[in-house]
Amino acid sequence: MPSASTEASTTVGAVSATSDRSPAADSRVAPGGPGYRRMSLALFLAGVATFALLYSTQALLPLISDGFGSTASAASWTVSAATGALALFVLPMSALSERFGRRTLMTASMAVAVTVGLLIPFAPSLGALVVLRAVQGAALAGVPASATAYLAEEVRPKALITAIGLFVAGNSVGGMSGRVVTGWVAQEWGWRVALGALGVIAVGCAVAFRLLLPAPKHFVAGSLRPRVLGRTVRAHLRNPLLCRLYAIGALFMTVFGGVYTVIGYRLTDAPFSLPQGVIGSIFLVYLVGTVSASTAGKLVGRLGRRGALYLAGGTTTAGLVVSLSDSLVLVLLGLVLITAGFFAGHAVASSSVSHTAKEGRAQASALYQSAYYVGSSAGSTLGAVAFHAGGWGGTVSLGLLAVLGVVGVTVVGSHAARRGPVPVH
Repeated sequence: MPSASTEASTTVGAVSATSDRSPAADSRVAPGGPGYRRMSLALFLAGVATFALLYSTQALLPLISDGFGSTASAASWTVSAATGALALFVLPMSALSERFGRRTLMTASMAVAVTVGLLIPFAPSLGALVVLRAVQGAALAGVPASATAYLAEEVRPKALITAIGLFVAGNSVGGMSGRVVTGWVAQEWGWRVALGALGVIAVGCAVAFRLLLPAPKHFVAGSLRPRVLGRTVRAHLRNPLLCRLYAIGALFMTVFGGVYTVIGYRLTDAPFSLPQGVIGSIFLVYLVGTVSASTAGKLVGRLGRRGALYLAGGTTTAGLVVSLSDSLVLVLLGLVLITAGFFAGHAVASSSVSHTAKEGRAQASALYQSAYYVGSSAGSTLGAVAFHAGGWGGTVSLGLLAVLGVVGVTVVGSHAARRGPVPVH
């Protein structure tokens, strides 16, 4: 699975004015061009902070359960509340980004999110922790709601998949580093100190992001009128290709959310009985996701978008099956395959949304991110319920059903591409 994963208005005139230029006259940035490295690093750091904060409690769920005397399902709401709030607020945030700018909204969103992150360690109860996590998730919605639209407007089309892949790679690094840091810190000083340390790291990422991100040059302010927003959203929801991409993002994230929400519980139980620090280090497999996401452009170039999605789904399926073993080595191999498949699929689907939408790209991306994080919330909650009911096999069964959905949706897209005028490649 794990979509988005946006700072300017993309009206028809604005898009046509930039997308129809010849490469020589195109003022948007390209790899090797001025500002590209700063832009890539800034959005990479935004991805790091977003995923580190959004899933900050996931690796600590067994400790949070013990600390508050709660079940796995109850503790999982500290993850689901954040991702669910992000899913609800990503579309309104995209509208604000159309009016006030992508960079402005991302800066404000990260400022609020890191501030809440510094308060979370002091939550007096599980209920208070869930509420603070929901507020944090709502604030973080401004980042995925703006990042891909910013890239779509400021980066040349041929470099877009690679640029978005780097942002998604930042997601994977954030998810990995957040879990590794919290795992080892929590083993020594407890989960509250671990979350505080992660909050400080996120502050550093947010400051560096704001200092590095170049001012947008192709932003055209849009309208905040609900009627205009509603018309744009309805147009996107009537586009069958976009709807299929939204479903694919949600289904991939259902797998990923379910697996990584309960993996800590599985590894603390027999026959593994691993300490918290070692469990946190398990998330180093996210580095595989960094590679698979950043190379998604090459994968699409060789196999096409549908071929890349089939490969991502097959890789995820293999990982789920392998992870059923009681061998720690095979469980780790399963996690590697699941992570590689998820991040490749997510990068392909999210970049395809930006490629497909010719206007209202912020809303198109926001709808994808909303579906993606609905999948995350569903995966976190249902994965914990399945684990409680049937152990790891129950969580794997949920994941296999979701991957079957990805393949089914992609097959439908393949048939539709042969019949209809909407191209997938």
